[in-house]
Amino acid sequence: MPVNLSTPTASELRPVAGVRLGVAEAAIRKQNRRDLTLIEVAPGSRVAGVFTLNRFCAAPVQVCKEHLPGGDIRALVINTGVANAGTGEEGLANASATCAAVARLAGVGARQVLPFSTGVILEPLPVDRLVAGLPAAQANLRADGWFDAAHAIMTTDTVAKAVSRQVTIAGRTVTLTGISKGAGMIKPNMATMLGFLACDAAISQSLLESLAREAADLSFNSITVDGDTSTNDSFIVIATGQAGNPEINDPLGDDYRALREAVIDVSVRLAQAIVRDGEGATKFMTIAVGGGRDRGECRKVAYAIGHSPLVKTAFFASDPNLGRILAAIGYAGIDDLDVGALRVWLASASEEVLVAENGGRAATYREEAGARVMKEAEITVRVDLGRGRAQATVWTCDFSYDYVKINADYRS
Repeated sequence: MPVNLSTPTASELRPVAGVRLGVAEAAIRKQNRRDLTLIEVAPGSRVAGVFTLNRFCAAPVQVCKEHLPGGDIRALVINTGVANAGTGEEGLANASATCAAVARLAGVGARQVLPFSTGVILEPLPVDRLVAGLPAAQANLRADGWFDAAHAIMTTDTVAKAVSRQVTIAGRTVTLTGISKGAGMIKPNMATMLGFLACDAAISQSLLESLAREAADLSFNSITVDGDTSTNDSFIVIATGQAGNPEINDPLGDDYRALREAVIDVSVRLAQAIVRDGEGATKFMTIAVGGGRDRGECRKVAYAIGHSPLVKTAFFASDPNLGRILAAIGYAGIDDLDVGALRVWLASASEEVLVAENGGRAATYREEAGARVMKEAEITVRVDLGRGRAQATVWTCDFSYDYVKINADYRS
């Protein structure tokens, strides 16, 4: 079961003016499941994206990177079941054929369509089944389709992930709604995840692109489940401009600050939902590292702790074998780190325990206190490097027996 995470109801997800979503059953990999999603975007909308850094990036990612710079994106198409990754020229042809099929239905150009796939790698995309399912998805297009779309993009997720928020900008109500999927093969840059966030604000293309990158960095690029970087990760931000606010084009203005805060908030909540639903997860862990010379070295330390299988299995067992945290800090790659200056705490909602200082176990630390904190479902590991003022936060989860079971049986 996910850690303190529930799916919002359909009525809690607000429509975004200028966006419609429709889902269908296309039998991409399995029968009797919604596995195809079509998103229609109104003319004049701005679209920006951030994608995986895996060199073996999937065919749909390659096609998205070709289509996005042209602007005027009018449709997105998402399939689950088959990732269309590791499929060579055939995969590229199938991704392009998918765009062409959507374009014919929607009456737009093929380069105005962005394709997304998630699922099993190294299998060919059954593009004939996908194309056959498109008319049903188009017939189902509606403004309040977010709830169904959040379910249709799931793979090993146990719950759908969706968030809505509203903010006032220049006297106008701006609505933001986002969905994401992901539970395993999750590592920064980015995870095995898809994320789609739409708002009806008016904002310049260049500022939207900058905001998408920043939001991804502070959210989806700050989570890890198992340290595996996927081939298909994509995060898309859409701004339809239909809220009626003056176009935002000043990065220092109050309007941009208000939109930035809202976009980052929704992105962080969607990213944290992925970790809370991590495959087999029983604990949600915040790794907060401060006292660094720059944010980069703080992230190195946080990632080292968050990726460590030994740390993650200790948290699953509620075993305060906390030397594993010190070991991870030590191999994080901070060559001139003074281990005598750093301090480490464990914390729950009700208690914080100093674990290490002066290069070893804190004099006040008692193992029963560490065990007490580690039994909680939500835990913070706080590290002070004692060498500056920079900080960074990463969210992760534990490793349980079920993680192995889920991934051993993934293709069944």
